[in-house]
Amino acid sequence: MTLHVTVDQDAPEPPYEQIRASIADQARSGELPVGYRLPTVRGFAEQLGLAANTVAKAYRALETDGVIETRGRNGTFIAAPGDTAEREAAAAARGYAERARRLGLDRAAALAAAEEAVRAVYGA
Repeated sequence: MTLHVTVDQDAPEPPYEQIRASIADQARSGELPVGYRLPTVRGFAEQLGLAANTVAKAYRALETDGVIETRGRNGTFIAAPGDTAEREAAAAARGYAERARRLGLDRAAALAAAEEAVRAVYGA
């Protein structure tokens, strides 16, 4: 089990997005198991021939999505599915519910707006 990422400079997606998508796909498929330690930002950037900020941006997006977790000086690891993602989603949902209430929406209107947003992102 090793990390396999290639970046196509001619692809329409920016390099950080190619890195993010590749790692996310490998983590979700199990090719990279939970607890797999990712290379350091600088080391991975050198390996790929990219700027460290490009890899850092990909890692930040992966962490936001709950795919990876950073454990300080111990490194960055593939996260257990659902742990971080579910917490992030619950926090976002609570923030939305609080904001909808402050805006004066009743429960039905808030749920309808949330359902419409989910339908727009995931499709009918």
